[in-house]
Amino acid sequence: MSTYRLKNLLSPRSVAIVGASPRRVSVGRAVLENIRKARFEGELGLVNARYAEIAGVPAVGSLDKLPFVPELVAITAPASEVPGIIEQAGRRGSAGALIVTAGLGHGPGSLEEAALVAAQRYGMRLIGPNCLGIMMPGVSLNASFSAHMPGAGSLALISQSGAIAAGMVDWAAQRGVGFSGIVSIGDQLDVDIADLLDYFALDHKTRAILLYIEAVKDARKFMSAARAAARVKPVVVVKSGRMAQGARAAATHTGALAGADAVYDAAFRRAGILRVSDLRELFDCAETLGRVESPSGKRLAILTNGGGIGVLAVDRLVELGGIPAPMTPETRQNLDAVLPPTWSGANPVDIVGDADASRYAAALEVLLADPGNDAVLVLNVQTAIASASEIATTVTELVTKYREQHRSWAKPVLAAWVGADQTIVDTLSRAGIPNYPTEDDAVRGFMHLVRHRELVEEITQVPPAMPDAFAPDVEAARQIVRAAIADGRKWLEPVEIKRLLEAYDITMVPTYAAADVEQAVTYAREIFARGATVVLKILSRDIVHKSDVGGVVLNLTTPEAVRAAAANILARARKLRPEARISGVIVQAMVVKAKARELILGLADDPTFGTVVVFGRGGTAVEIINDKALALPPLDLQLARDLIELTRVSRLLRAYRDVPAVKQDAVAMVLVKLAQMSADIPEIRELDINPLLADETGVTAVDARVAVGAPQRKFKGTGPGNFAVRAYPSQWERHLELKEGWRICVRPMRPEDEPTIHEFLKHVTPHDLRLRFFAPMKEFTHQFIARLTQLDYARAMAFIAFDEATGEMVGAVRIHSDSIYENGEYAILLRSDLKGRGLGWALMQLIIEYARSEGLKVISGDVLQENILMLDMCRQLGFEVKPDPVEPDICDVRLKL
Repeated sequence: MSTYRLKNLLSPRSVAIVGASPRRVSVGRAVLENIRKARFEGELGLVNARYAEIAGVPAVGSLDKLPFVPELVAITAPASEVPGIIEQAGRRGSAGALIVTAGLGHGPGSLEEAALVAAQRYGMRLIGPNCLGIMMPGVSLNASFSAHMPGAGSLALISQSGAIAAGMVDWAAQRGVGFSGIVSIGDQLDVDIADLLDYFALDHKTRAILLYIEAVKDARKFMSAARAAARVKPVVVVKSGRMAQGARAAATHTGALAGADAVYDAAFRRAGILRVSDLRELFDCAETLGRVESPSGKRLAILTNGGGIGVLAVDRLVELGGIPAPMTPETRQNLDAVLPPTWSGANPVDIVGDADASRYAAALEVLLADPGNDAVLVLNVQTAIASASEIATTVTELVTKYREQHRSWAKPVLAAWVGADQTIVDTLSRAGIPNYPTEDDAVRGFMHLVRHRELVEEITQVPPAMPDAFAPDVEAARQIVRAAIADGRKWLEPVEIKRLLEAYDITMVPTYAAADVEQAVTYAREIFARGATVVLKILSRDIVHKSDVGGVVLNLTTPEAVRAAAANILARARKLRPEARISGVIVQAMVVKAKARELILGLADDPTFGTVVVFGRGGTAVEIINDKALALPPLDLQLARDLIELTRVSRLLRAYRDVPAVKQDAVAMVLVKLAQMSADIPEIRELDINPLLADETGVTAVDARVAVGAPQRKFKGTGPGNFAVRAYPSQWERHLELKEGWRICVRPMRPEDEPTIHEFLKHVTPHDLRLRFFAPMKEFTHQFIARLTQLDYARAMAFIAFDEATGEMVGAVRIHSDSIYENGEYAILLRSDLKGRGLGWALMQLIIEYARSEGLKVISGDVLQENILMLDMCRQLGFEVKPDPVEPDICDVRLKL
């Protein structure tokens, strides 16, 4: 999560090229020429021991001989020289290096490792190796061997492929799209995708971030950075390897369903990143997001001079989930007044093939004023009657005027001029109108905007509170799993699984383990006495999928039938799997629910993102049907609902014909419980419940498998080491007693606290709000509070305090780490009518304790000079208090930990 020194690399005041060459076909010469063509305004030096000058630029034999200290060192020298060059640069005080050179190798003893060790010794940052370079148009820097330099703009591109980055530059040059920065990261020896997401998320010149990803290196770091970036600006990703198959054979159905690309899909969705399938879509996204804001809805009005192309646009719009904007009587009347009677009278608004610029303008003006649509798509098919170029000019003038009149927010206008020449493309592009070669591309561009808005709403929505009744018996569940591991087993026995699920309040059918035929009959008699029928299943640690050996017999109604079936099951299993260890048979009550849906729910382990929750349609043909969706834990009810809605079987959970709807949230709660189970018991490696029967009365697990083993900590930090998204840190919940016996409870803030915070802020005076936010605060929007409450606990923490007697929120304190996770900046706010009772002191002590546990070295903050109470408390807690050298009204407070 480090942006440490990245500004020095991406906006340097001085650059040295080590390895520049007079050979015109060399990478070093290309980098030199590109830096000069871009007219870099800082100091530029060349290092090459064999030449005194290259292309008219003086060269020296080593970095030590340069007359200045280069902030950025661009290395194109042979791989064997790279570690030594970085050592020299570090000694001179360079901030970082761009290693264009390839072939450094990987792992212990490699040149790559030696380069990293040298860089870390001097606190240098490294981009690369094996990369195209960096292009930062805003500071006139092109330290790359790309064929072209993009113009300045508002898109940032982070690419693991140099070829993809070069292709985006060429495309941008043709379309007039500009970039705030393009970084080819190569092998990500140091600076990675997450670091650059952090950097561009905070960069005011960047409006949207584009990613080309082949693989994520540190999933928790990536998820934290991606979620933070996506909350403030669009992030779009294209990932290669979509069709690659998983490298390992999975033991459970959920493991088989959790393919690698499906997990990436789930991760991007959880982070709020918009995923596209290929470069063409990425280009379209860049075209759209680089020019216009997302619409407030998905109702699109289509204006066209050709009926056929308009209908094609509507077809694609509906197919992608958009809505053709309905035509109100008022809008139709307004269009009747300015259009010939031959116009279509509906959306798409076909203004007929002889439409000229004035007719386009008249119709577009009406559609822009119509509140019944959220965006307008203007289509043009060139004819010999009207000039397509004149129409484009008129449309751009009208759109420009409309935007000037609606500066706070203007609805998006998109365009597709079929067969347009470059002049028309340039006209539309200069006006900031996203334009596309076909109606299909244009509709996809609109839907990218819609999907981005939906993602932002999803990651900032307030989830429902968890039911207070859910209190799992964690210790009992842990004992079951740990006992099995101590016994050297990889799979839990059926009776153990039943106890495990029941510890988390997940109902399972009555289940018994019978060692032989007669014991099976004895257990069956108990079930018959309850009025149920019996199902028998083979009991073997080595036979995971029982139906593969005919190891399941259903609907047994008499002891004699049970006796015969048990004997047959055991004989058949021993014949088909002679090597398997057979322990007997499982005896279960047969659950017959004619209108129940068969579902599969479970946990799988992904080598990159750790634990994954799986949901889909269950039954024996689960992999064939392949109706499933994945999510990264932890889950709340809303995330679980969203996961369910991604599947086709979700439609069957609703009422249809004479089938009642499944009990509300019954399935979602099981998903939440499984996610919590995985957090509590990381020794659970894989789990699936298949089938889970769901109907109007609730849910029942019929069969389940649980694989266990020593926990694998994939991720650093506290909390579950198997979660890429850091789980809610319940260990920081506290009950405190303050002055005069005042009892409060303190816990980490959660997303569902948004309404509570809105109510709390009503009890804070304007004066106290100004002391906290350094400016008068007239209102607090949903987006503002959502950003405060949507914590991933990996880089920020907030504690919220409640009065135990009244349940009201009384205060909050938060801390946010800096880019290198050494310094945490704190902020605190209390109810104005409850000051002086020790709450502020208690919350500050708690945040200091938390910062120490996280390994932070310093806590700092900005405090207004007039906030005397806060400054006094800081001094008593040991903070150093100094006036801010730039802002005289502010004090800097720092506590060394």
